[in-house]
Amino acid sequence: MIHQYQNNGYNIVLDVNSGAVHVVDQEAYDVIEVLNRMNEDHTVETLKSPETAEALKKELGEKYSEKDLLDILEAVTELTEQGRLFTKDIYESFIDVVKQRKTVVKALCLHIAHDCNLACKYCFAEEGEYHGRRALMSYEVGKKALDFLIANSGTRRNLEVDFFGGEPLMNWQVVKDLVAYGREQEKLHDKHFRFTLTTNGVLLNDEVQEFVNKEMDNVVISLDGRKEVNDQMRPFRNGKGSYDLIVPKFQKLAESRNQEKYYIRGTFTRNNLDFSKDVEHFADLGFKQMSIEPVVGDDTEPYAIQKEDLPQIFEEYDKLAKFLIEREKSGRGFNFFHFMIDLEGGPCVSKRLSGCGSGTGGSHPGRGRGGAAAERGGDSERYGGIAGEKNQVPETDAAVRHLRGQMGIC
Repeated sequence: MIHQYQNNGYNIVLDVNSGAVHVVDQEAYDVIEVLNRMNEDHTVETLKSPETAEALKKELGEKYSEKDLLDILEAVTELTEQGRLFTKDIYESFIDVVKQRKTVVKALCLHIAHDCNLACKYCFAEEGEYHGRRALMSYEVGKKALDFLIANSGTRRNLEVDFFGGEPLMNWQVVKDLVAYGREQEKLHDKHFRFTLTTNGVLLNDEVQEFVNKEMDNVVISLDGRKEVNDQMRPFRNGKGSYDLIVPKFQKLAESRNQEKYYIRGTFTRNNLDFSKDVEHFADLGFKQMSIEPVVGDDTEPYAIQKEDLPQIFEEYDKLAKFLIEREKSGRGFNFFHFMIDLEGGPCVSKRLSGCGSGTGGSHPGRGRGGAAAERGGDSERYGGIAGEKNQVPETDAAVRHLRGQMGIC
């Protein structure tokens, strides 16, 4: 399987099954696109066949010279022989084995408070999927949830619990009591709870911060970006904006955690399709861990993203990638959650085969358009080869230079 995309002037070819990432010139990019369209399951034999060469010349002969096309085809064939293009999925046969595994539960998201002190306009918990009366989870219900997690976790030792809402800090005592209960159960069952708190920050104070820094492996803080953007979508019930109250608290919390083990979760809507500026704003405020995600809502809502907005959204991700690279090079880098792709590792095979689902482990959506380019930042030594290597493409002929592209790899 081959995935191709263009980002900030780079033509990127990802061989999904091997993990190889190639940055190429436009000619090689076009050739690979045609070859992949002709046959997604190309082999060395099919690439060497006269029919493939003839089809390539027929498709691109008016645009590129025959010699260049054949040189590139030869280089593609060479990379396929090396297992770096048109690689077969060697794990497909394991899917049935994964399906037969006993399902275990490793994580729970506890809806600890069906209530909130903000009136965010896009919130699904207020008038969306949750509905229902305002209520707080009791300690007894929370205990049963943790007991369920332990009982169904099998041999898995590390268990994850996210205190979610609504606003969890409106049920703060129960949060603390459940953490204490979890710590007691750890010793009895040889488990370890990794707790996360998701909060809008309104009730954040020194006592909460101290407890969070002691007990929470991660904190997710909700902020949508620039003051006018945040306050438009995340006001109090009286209509007043929340930005001025929560930002200083978030900055203090982030610093108290050494700018680690937290992240800002922002939401962009049709009102701020220029959301790369909101990420810039996060960085200018001093935050080092952040994400921003498209709103989910009914198409009839005025803030809902429409299909015609997609080109602008794609462009914003490209701008964001460029901004991240510039900040990294200047020594003021930050982590953007959806660009954090590990080219040298990644999820284990069983997780990749089973995907994300209740009880099967989890993953966070990773990528906007151009994610790999954004994460690696156009670094010439990190692109162009099998994940974790510099490009090792042989330099035997001119065709290879097409596949080396514009990265200046030596």
